[in-house]
Amino acid sequence: MAVVNRIAAYQEEMKGWRRHLHQYPELGLECYDTAAFVVERLKEFGVDEIHTGIAETGVVALIHGQEKGGVTGLRADMDALPMEEETGAQYASKISGKMHACGHDGHTTMLLGAAKYLAETRKFSGTVALIFQPAEETIGGGGLMVDEGMMERFGIEEVYALHTDPNGEVGTFSTCLGPIMAAVDDFDIVLRGKGGHAAHPNENIDPIPAALSIGMALQTISSRNADPLGAIVVSLTQVQAGSAKNVTPETVLLAGTVRTFDPAIREMAEKRLREIVQGQAASYCLTAEIDYQKSYPPTINHAAQTEFAVAVASEVCGSENIIDDIKPSMGAEDFSYMLNARPGAYLQIGQGLGPSLHHPKFDFNDEIAPIGASFFARLIETRQPLNKD
Repeated sequence: MAVVNRIAAYQEEMKGWRRHLHQYPELGLECYDTAAFVVERLKEFGVDEIHTGIAETGVVALIHGQEKGGVTGLRADMDALPMEEETGAQYASKISGKMHACGHDGHTTMLLGAAKYLAETRKFSGTVALIFQPAEETIGGGGLMVDEGMMERFGIEEVYALHTDPNGEVGTFSTCLGPIMAAVDDFDIVLRGKGGHAAHPNENIDPIPAALSIGMALQTISSRNADPLGAIVVSLTQVQAGSAKNVTPETVLLAGTVRTFDPAIREMAEKRLREIVQGQAASYCLTAEIDYQKSYPPTINHAAQTEFAVAVASEVCGSENIIDDIKPSMGAEDFSYMLNARPGAYLQIGQGLGPSLHHPKFDFNDEIAPIGASFFARLIETRQPLNKD
């Protein structure tokens, strides 16, 4: 495994950074202390420019190489999740109800490790833009940074990101061409009838039978409306109604999520959901209110950039540790917004088998931080080499 020796020497320092971040998780856009920690480290490294306040707490730092050239963006997410930690680690979260259960503390650490090396050595041309973003888990901080003009402001030409994988062996990299993560849409449906005494159903307009019918009918979107070869998930995840056994409720709330890769299937799913809900509601003499929220777009890797990133990863960990054709996931990722704005690639780095992402016992494996940092560093040195003449 060709981890950069200089970065390997940072391992204990990187472990300290990561475990500090793990103890002080922050949510959404409110990554103030995390961003301050990142900025403090970047100043110590001697990066050339630090820009803060992008999407509230996002940070972009620039390191200029020895010669003129292009600009490559490297992204890490900083936010945590609203859940109690159960790892029992000495460095466990000190903030009740918040924990780093998705490895973002590790992602930030890997990018900081690469930043320290690149600022020290500068064996590249052009500029590297280090992107530390908030709110990946919530409202799409990556999209907000793009909307605020980050790509244009810093001249970013391509973007790359890593995410830890608790299902992959230590030091492996995995990715695929094209879609790797799904688009995510959420829906809330309120069915409204007429409540009353359950002993007199003829005097009421009961929304519950319609809710049951709609729950079943929504599954026909994937089984009867979508191309059988097109991937789609329609999940009804919440049904809320009633307060007593002898009361017919006035309303029923249905909520859930739709996951797709294909924009045409995504549009079809929304159209059919609206038609099914309104049609079923009318047949039961109810009214229906539908709030359909389109969230993250699909995360789609660009062919040339993915092939390039795989070649770099192969150099770092050996071609035998590369999986370049993994099956796409129906999970979502707001790096999708950056890949919509610029070509690039999203890869996973194996950290050894353990509790899944978003599990209260999940913890980032500090042993892989130098591997991820080496990947980022070698990517910059390979994409933007110095002129050897």
